[in-house]
Amino acid sequence: MNRWKTVLIAMAVAVPSGVVMPAAAARSAPAPIENEETKPVYSRADALTETVFVEVAGVDSDRDGSPDRVAVDIMRPKETASGLKVPVIMESSPYYAGTNTVVNHTVDLDASDPSGMDYRRNKLDGLSEAIFGAGERPPASRAVAPPFRGYYDNYFVPRGYAVVLVENLGSGRATGCPTSGLENETAGPKAAIDWLNGRARAFDAAGNQVRADWSTGNVGMIGVSYNGTLANAVAATGVRGLKTIVPIAAISSWYDYYRANGGVVAPEGYQGEDTDILARYVLTRQNAEQACGALVNGIERDQDRVTGDYSPFWDRRNYLNHVRGVRASVFAVAGLNDWNVKTKQTVQWWDALARQGVQRKIWLHQGPHFNPFSLASRNAEWLRQLHRWFDFYLYGLRNGILDEPRADVESGPEQWAQYATWPLPGTRDVRLNLGAGTHDRNGTLGSRRPHGHGVESFVDQGSRTAGQLAQDVVTTDPNRLAYLSEPVDGQVRLSGTPKVKVRASFAGGRSPYLTALLVDYGSDTRATGGVIFSQEPYCYGQGVPGDTGCTYLAKHVTETAPYKIITRGWLDVRNRNSAARTELLKEGRFYDFAFDLQPSDYVVKPGHRIGVVLVSTDRDFTLRFPAGTRVAVEPGASSVTLPLVGGRTGLS
Repeated sequence: MNRWKTVLIAMAVAVPSGVVMPAAAARSAPAPIENEETKPVYSRADALTETVFVEVAGVDSDRDGSPDRVAVDIMRPKETASGLKVPVIMESSPYYAGTNTVVNHTVDLDASDPSGMDYRRNKLDGLSEAIFGAGERPPASRAVAPPFRGYYDNYFVPRGYAVVLVENLGSGRATGCPTSGLENETAGPKAAIDWLNGRARAFDAAGNQVRADWSTGNVGMIGVSYNGTLANAVAATGVRGLKTIVPIAAISSWYDYYRANGGVVAPEGYQGEDTDILARYVLTRQNAEQACGALVNGIERDQDRVTGDYSPFWDRRNYLNHVRGVRASVFAVAGLNDWNVKTKQTVQWWDALARQGVQRKIWLHQGPHFNPFSLASRNAEWLRQLHRWFDFYLYGLRNGILDEPRADVESGPEQWAQYATWPLPGTRDVRLNLGAGTHDRNGTLGSRRPHGHGVESFVDQGSRTAGQLAQDVVTTDPNRLAYLSEPVDGQVRLSGTPKVKVRASFAGGRSPYLTALLVDYGSDTRATGGVIFSQEPYCYGQGVPGDTGCTYLAKHVTETAPYKIITRGWLDVRNRNSAARTELLKEGRFYDFAFDLQPSDYVVKPGHRIGVVLVSTDRDFTLRFPAGTRVAVEPGASSVTLPLVGGRTGLS
């Protein structure tokens, strides 16, 4: 996930929040609304800040006999001390207090190490500016950073909002323990919303009870990665007062973050990470090991890196189970080149919300694990839409935001368009069949079902990446099978979730993985999933000393290459019938395996070929068993189903 390393220091000004001024004083505050839009009429420099500690009633995750507490930092217009009431933009995070250095589980398994649980490697905790967001370099682990880093305060406080940052359980000044997605973590920011609505207790550093008399009770949550995940989780509780959430690159099911279809599968860049590693990474409270060590050890035990099966451990971390509780609207964002929090997380949440009739909006961009605020080509539009979204749901302004198209999709670098919904209207599934190749020619991919059921095979070799295995399809390769379509006549638009069905047998080795890659073959200039920041500052809001209200925006890194992996998917073949049940295979026996690839939105240009590449070990994501597993495939009984705009006519 996003490894933000921001830390909040104690706020400079402490303001008693229980002060109620006469009505005449309240009316003296400037009117922030003009033409159904909040305007920057309040002063960021004069804004009031305070820190309170909200009691999380009924939760004692550190088992010290007292309810857990979260630390809550608040910035609000100074006029709230004179009776003005304002809504809240909230972000909850375990990262504000920095992070710990943790080493990951090994992923290179051998005959003497069937599970990999006893070996660790250094955690890959280096962050790019793109991941950190807003063009700023993250501070070093456990370093002190200025309060309210980011754009919420500079932009929204002058427009009549309070910004509330919740330091979640087990981190920094909070008590309790982190659990990588369990209910206690959800309860922290939920309690803060309850406090903002008069339903929970909070205290200042001296132990005096504090009330949020300045709050209207209307709350919108926003955040990237873990911070956005907490927004999803809190929304699923149905807490009253939470009017909208903006989850960016956020998790909807933790199983799908660390597992896939029964297999242990890592987030990109964090091979060997798991729920226990993440919990240790953000465990920055005082007396951390004494308070939470046993709990985190239990997480390590119960997460099960041996079978990878879905279990009650993961079911408790699946917010889709509680989607019926969502009352808040949802403005979801995902990067089509984000292989950390993969697109399935946003898309399955998006689809589940639709089934519940939740008001929703989506952005899909060509970037990585990334905040769209930082996109130079789209920053102004992002702020316009986000501003109107919050104004509508938190101020009740009739500004027409719901009359605008529901989906904004970047189909190529800086190639944006708006659509009524996503997947794009007119999208229909099209099945393409795999056809066998020869000893010196790769297989085929097409609409016609090939004659016969020949068998071809490859041998797993986990030392090569999927990109290395997919890049050269001029010749065959002993470590993968490739199936290519004829060059497409026109533009082909994929929009949704591809699916594969493969009839195969496994023999002679230990790797249980079947990995499918969907590839665009043809030279083109494409986004790589990287970004580069400008050296010219961009100012978006009111600044103060130490917080200028300016940042550096980014553009996509592109490269011209003969191919691109559009998307991929993984299956532990022992879980061919259920992610929750391991069933051993008989060596050499053929089985039908079916699984989804990660959702995508992608344009294949005229003259390009669509390819399906089958491998076993996906070096950057899966566990790496000893080489040598032989996978035999019946192409004639195998296929890929693609969601294409226009259906089969779109393919022609």
